Amino acid sequence: MIDDSRPPRTFKGFLRWAMTPPQAWGVYLLAVLLVWLLSFYAGTLKPKTTPGTSAPAVSAPKS
Repeated sequence: MIDDSRPPRTFKGFLRWAMTPPQAWGVYLLAVLLVWLLSFYAGTLKPKTTPGTSAPAVSAPKS
């Protein structure tokens, strides 16, 4: 029988692991890369244009 005395995996345990020095650099670089990719993707999106946003045509003379 295997003696498994490790604590259960929790989010708090993951945060503790991610904040230790070697992993912290990797987590930080991954977060910076994710923010850059999301902002790049958002910048490539084209805004929705509606047909009625242009100025109306002038059909009457100015008075």
